[in-house]
Parts: sequence; C-alpha cells; structure tokens
Amino acid sequence: MNALDLSRLRPRLPSPLEPVEDERFARRGLTLLLKRDDLIHPDLPGNKWRKLALNLRAADGRPVLTFGGAYSNHLRATAAAGRLLGFPTVGIVRGDELAGRPLNPSLARCAADGMRLEFVDRTTYRAKNDPATLAKLLERAPAGAYVVPEGGSNELAVQGCEALGRELSGAADTVAVACGTGGTLAGLAAGLAPGQRALGVPVLKGGFLGGEVRALQEAAFGGPRGDWALDDRFHCGGYARTSPALEAFARDFEARHGLAVERLYVAKMLYGLVTLAEEGAFPAGSRVAAVVTGAPEPADPVRL
Repeated sequence: MNALDLSRLRPRLPSPLEPVEDERFARRGLTLLLKRDDLIHPDLPGNKWRKLALNLRAADGRPVLTFGGAYSNHLRATAAAGRLLGFPTVGIVRGDELAGRPLNPSLARCAADGMRLEFVDRTTYRAKNDPATLAKLLERAPAGAYVVPEGGSNELAVQGCEALGRELSGAADTVAVACGTGGTLAGLAAGLAPGQRALGVPVLKGGFLGGEVRALQEAAFGGPRGDWALDDRFHCGGYARTSPALEAFARDFEARHGLAVERLYVAKMLYGLVTLAEEGAFPAGSRVAAVVTGAPEPADPVRL
C-alpha cells in the first residue's frame, strides 16, 4: 500500500449529521445538529482525516515530519497514518524537558505507531517555521521528508476541509467548530453556502487566530471565503486546560445524549454553543450544527 491509496482505509464520508433533542436549544426554538466527523475513521477521526488526506497524497509515500505538543491529536493521527499506509513519521514535540520522562498516553500511542519523537526546547519550537531552524531539524530526519505544519494546517489542509462545508451546505444556519490552528474553520467557511455562517471556538488563548484563518484562506484560495467569526471566551485558560465547570458540563452532555465528549476541543465548543444559545445569540428557528472533530482517548488529560 502507498500513501496515495487512501481509499483502502475506507473513510466514512460524508460523515453523519444527527439531530439531537436538547431542551436548552429547543426552548429557544433552536435545532441542534451534531456533525459526527469523529466517525470518519477510528485512527484518523474528524478534521485530522480532512486535513491530512491531501497532504498525504502530496507526500506520495515519503517520510512525514510534523510538529505538536505533548497531547497533540495531530501527532497521533499522523503516526497512525504512517502505520496504516507504511511510511516513516517523525514528530517534533514542544518541550525538551519531556525527553527524560515517561511518555503520556498520547505520545505513547505515537511511539507505538512507529513515530520517532524528537523533543526540542520551546525556543527552537517557536522558530520551527524559520528556514534555518527547519533545515537543522530536517538534517536528522529521513531523506526526502515531507513537512506538515503544526496541527496539519496549510493550504492543502484547508482545501481538504472545504468538503466539510460542502457536506453541510444548506443543512444549518450556523456551523460551529473548535479551533486550534484555524485550518478547519478556514476550509469549513469556504465550503458553506451563502447565508450560512461558520463559528470558530478557539481552544487556545491569545486572540491571534483571526489573522491565521485569513492567511490560510489567502494561501488556499487566493483570498477570503465565506462568513465566519470567532468567540474567544471558552478556552478555559488555554490549550490542554479545562475547568471544573467544563468537566461538569461535559459529563452532563454525555448523560443527556449518550455521546462521549472529548474535553480539549469538542467540550469547549459545545459549552460555547450552549452559552450562546442562553444569551440569545441565535434567532428562533435557527439550525445550529456542532462539528464533533474527535473522540476522547481512554486516558484523556485533564488540566484544571
């Protein structure tokens, strides 16, 4: 098998769109829909499939080098793709202090799937897009390695995520997605029909994501596409962090709907949607779709 033969992995596309009965939306005349991208593939779920597919075709079986933090879903998906499709993977991990510690469940999964993990200090990691820094990292990688950026977000990833918007064309008035690097939102917004709006819920603090989304759309499409907005209130302190309130919300949502809720992305997005509904942000009669971008790991980290 080679990296071009992605159909052999049998992704479930289009992913299901499921209406759910939730009185917090119903009493305001709203319909909640769940776009179950977590069901696309057991090892490359959700936006990870959509962001990686075109990049893997471009890599054409070459080794893949990419970047992520200690709990990166992107690193896990890339490592799984390497195992399933038979190409080497290298993960550049933020934080050289992690090198001497036991691997957490996320990184252990990467290693078990054959990914070579390299831990770098945070200064080097911040400079990963600098040509000289990247050249040094590539010197230690297998020859001919194809570079995928942190979170998988580049123009090919954005183009891959455009299909998510097309699958939802006309199905909802607002489509919400959790955002790390902005690639999924950039593509989603581009694929939606006129009159639909994409809402991004950042899981990192800093307020930088708007510029990233605009730059990604410029690279992918040559300019802005679609109607999109960000709500920065629900990151719970930053990436890989949650709060007691978020944990209580996620457990309640699971009990209401029988859906295991991933905490670091999906829970923050759902919490944001419920808050917005309670604030009256959506007109009565609106259909609100929530993109479920992934499922929880058996030992999902919790950062209180």
